[in-house]
Amino acid sequence: MKNAVKGDIIYASSPDKFEIFEDGYLLFENDKIIGVTNEINDDYEVIDYSKKLIIPGFVDIHIHAPQINNIGLGADKELMDWLETYTFPEEAKYKDMEFAQKSYEKFVNKLLNNGTTSSVVFGSIYNESTEYLMNLMDKTGLRAYIGKVNMDRNSPDFYIEKTQDSIKNTVKFVEDTIGKYKNIKPIITPRFVPSCTSKLMTKLGEIAKKYDLKIQSHLSENRREIKFVNELHPECNCYVDVYDKYGLLRDNLNTVMAHCVWTDEHEIQMLKSKQVMVAHSPYSNGNISSGISPVSKLLKNGVNVGLASDVSGGHEIFMGKVIVMASILSNMRWVHIDDTYPQLKFEQLFYMATKGGGKFFGDVGSFEKGYKADFLVIDDDSLSDSNDRTVRERLQRFLYIGDDRNIQSVYVDGKKIK
Repeated sequence: MKNAVKGDIIYASSPDKFEIFEDGYLLFENDKIIGVTNEINDDYEVIDYSKKLIIPGFVDIHIHAPQINNIGLGADKELMDWLETYTFPEEAKYKDMEFAQKSYEKFVNKLLNNGTTSSVVFGSIYNESTEYLMNLMDKTGLRAYIGKVNMDRNSPDFYIEKTQDSIKNTVKFVEDTIGKYKNIKPIITPRFVPSCTSKLMTKLGEIAKKYDLKIQSHLSENRREIKFVNELHPECNCYVDVYDKYGLLRDNLNTVMAHCVWTDEHEIQMLKSKQVMVAHSPYSNGNISSGISPVSKLLKNGVNVGLASDVSGGHEIFMGKVIVMASILSNMRWVHIDDTYPQLKFEQLFYMATKGGGKFFGDVGSFEKGYKADFLVIDDDSLSDSNDRTVRERLQRFLYIGDDRNIQSVYVDGKKIK
């Protein structure tokens, strides 16, 4: 069946410009976009959302599901202290399935209600609760990569794995979930270098290669963290070289690295050459005193960058607010740190939150032909004023002062899931 939704359609096919079809039609068949037009024939079944905005679903390329209950806590601490005080004790609770089920239902509902149709997700070290999360995401109809976390050193005794157990459980997790779902896939997830031994990282790299899996982790987030990595691995030139040494920097958009606040020239070239996706996490970078990522510099040097909420280092799950904070920090970096690279523009930021991050999933985040039919219907009437506003202005206002209450409907693969 060929379908069409009618409304004011806007998307970013490139970082430089919006494609806008006021009172247009978004055409799709099954789970794929056919195109966008202002006129259609009788071959289509039309759903009328006139006067509403139609935009691609948001893509969040770095978020920690078991930290959902910690949103808004610990912003007075730096990364390493924050992990020990808030994160590890909270994630340890996910051994309890009753707690995990209740918390993950809250997490998935928040993703859905805030229009995040695709996400790259850290679970916990526990297989059972992580697989429950995958089942729940699949049942809800969302798209995601979800990983069982690995950590076998420099972790509290109540939340740590033995190396062999971590390896064995990861293989079981992969074999139990690979190919099980249409839109939910496993991803190899070493927490970060400080929490993984060389033996574990070696095996995780081998598992990723054997099963052809993507990888997610953290890179150059915090100065104390970087110093610790240098002490743990003096044989490597820098942080990114550790991942590369152990086969955890898979190329061609098969790896996402969160933060990259303190990346040097060597790391930037490695990220570019390997086509690693950087997860820019503006709220988290600010909340736990990590710094302001040089996003414009990364983009200018050909690095792929998407946007991330990074809950619960970040306290906002709505990607509209993440776009806003990324813009603010870009402005402040330009003013106070480095005016060599320009501030990020609105088009760039929206692209990063849709098609830019969507590259990690394939053809996701745009309304170009062949892309997945993932889209949101936005009722922005409550945000209007006494002036006539362009579609671009309406989108900008929704992202700045709107929220989940303005998201009327959510579609994934052409199916309405909210």
